[in-house]
Amino acid sequence: MARADHIYVSRGVYTHHGIDAGDGTVIHFTGEPGKAKLDAAIARTPLDDFLNGGDLKIRRYGQRDEANVTMARAESRQGDAGYHLVINNCEHFATWCCTGRSASEQVRGVGGLTAHGAVAGVTVAATTGVVGAMGAVAGLSGAGIMSGLATAGSLVGAGAAAGPAMIGLGPAVVGVGITQVALRDDASLPVDERKARRDGRAASFVGAGASTVGGVAAVSAVGVSGLSAAGIASGLATIGSVVGGGMAAGTVVVVAAPAVAAAAVGAGVFMLSKWLRSPKNDSDADNRTQELDRETATEGSDGPPVPAT
Repeated sequence: MARADHIYVSRGVYTHHGIDAGDGTVIHFTGEPGKAKLDAAIARTPLDDFLNGGDLKIRRYGQRDEANVTMARAESRQGDAGYHLVINNCEHFATWCCTGRSASEQVRGVGGLTAHGAVAGVTVAATTGVVGAMGAVAGLSGAGIMSGLATAGSLVGAGAAAGPAMIGLGPAVVGVGITQVALRDDASLPVDERKARRDGRAASFVGAGASTVGGVAAVSAVGVSGLSAAGIASGLATIGSVVGGGMAAGTVVVVAAPAVAAAAVGAGVFMLSKWLRSPKNDSDADNRTQELDRETATEGSDGPPVPAT
């Protein structure tokens, strides 16, 4: 630990961040987490008070400002209030001190998950109405659903088998887009985390595409006669029965799958890649930090710190 390090401590379901002043004190947002924090302010307190019995950890950076700049920023904010969990929390403050940019990876991560959930929810809610309204035969009868899917599939010169993919294209694009934003590159992050983010972003495209193709294949596989009208109807009904519904439920599952897969596969690959790339000890961490300048000089490297209060 050194002067101007961005340090944090775990307190169970969240972590608390601050700037090590190098003299046994920490500059950070005070106040009791989990409350309104109306009295919270940036202050310098003893390190032991900051830790409160927890284990100290150091946030690694790829690119960050020098110690004197970091300390000048931290000291200039002493006495400031205005704590806000979403837009001005302790991680926002500590990151700003180190980089000049206010950011909280935890807030961004939660925002990404919320947005993914919203996309999935809207997809589930809207698909039934869209399918029922698109066809020449209105409603959610078997004939109505098949008519709607055939209409959607005709947009690309195909039939009902392509319908779920066409209807699901919009949510899939949005799901991929949210993943790209949630895992966007950040030069201040360590090189291993940036590469893990790059892997997650690429995987979201693969997840959405594979799920789209897999949905059509599943309909064909479980249907009575492939991708004929009877086969599609049978396949959708069989898939829908897994979640306690019929053809309408099966259509929702197939349509929503690409958006959900974009998020799940992207996040899963990111976490796996980050774990595989994680330095095993402090020496590895130092070597990887030094490696960043060399790697960024030859490629556009692509990396979440831990939750914040």
